[in-house]
Amino acid sequence: MKEFAIIGLGAFGMRMIDELAEITSEIIIVDKDAELIERYKDKARNAYITDVLNEEAIRRIIPPQIDAVIVDLGGTIEASILVTNYLKKLEIKKIIVKAVNDAHGEVLKLLGADSIIYPDREAARRITPQLVSSLLFNFMPISAGLVLAEVRLPEIYAGQSLIEANLRQRYSVNVIAYRTDEDEEFQFYSPGHKLQKEEILLLAGKESDIIEFAGRDLGDRRGRPAANIFKSLMRKRKAK
Repeated sequence: MKEFAIIGLGAFGMRMIDELAEITSEIIIVDKDAELIERYKDKARNAYITDVLNEEAIRRIIPPQIDAVIVDLGGTIEASILVTNYLKKLEIKKIIVKAVNDAHGEVLKLLGADSIIYPDREAARRITPQLVSSLLFNFMPISAGLVLAEVRLPEIYAGQSLIEANLRQRYSVNVIAYRTDEDEEFQFYSPGHKLQKEEILLLAGKESDIIEFAGRDLGDRRGRPAANIFKSLMRKRKAK
């Protein structure tokens, strides 16, 4: 069974405990706040109240063979930089660190962090397309070039088969499955299935293709078509 450590019980760190505890009990948690440790100790194999800036303490607590360490020290930039450096010297396999801004993230990368998490940015990235499009429900970035999304079928394609709608050719999106109600489970398409007006499609594809398809139903208050709104959004993201 894989083993994980969470250093710092900020909002992201606490969420990771909740998620990991669903699949494993091999979790080590570390924080200087005794109240937080008391609250989460039952979800961890080992819980330590300690000053994470003490390198020797980190060496004693974190086994070198651990599968991954997650660092969330809130907005304390200097502390996360020092802890990342400690972990890199221990040759930890995978180091995941929460950053507060781009400059912080760049320093963490230079120190050897494998993944940088920007919680506020990721939340905004998921929510913004849903606010702009009335067809888009859930939006999950998987990587820089791939997202999964739930999109209600535009009415223009109701009654057509997937071959007739030809969404892959028109929008470069791949239809994986569908459901007819928000509370139902997804089903895979049969060859003769006709798309229905209220169906929700599970799509995979590039972020720009997904949100352009999902935004084809509306413009904005200045009269711009949805495609232009999303192209503008994508340019801003790439600039960052």
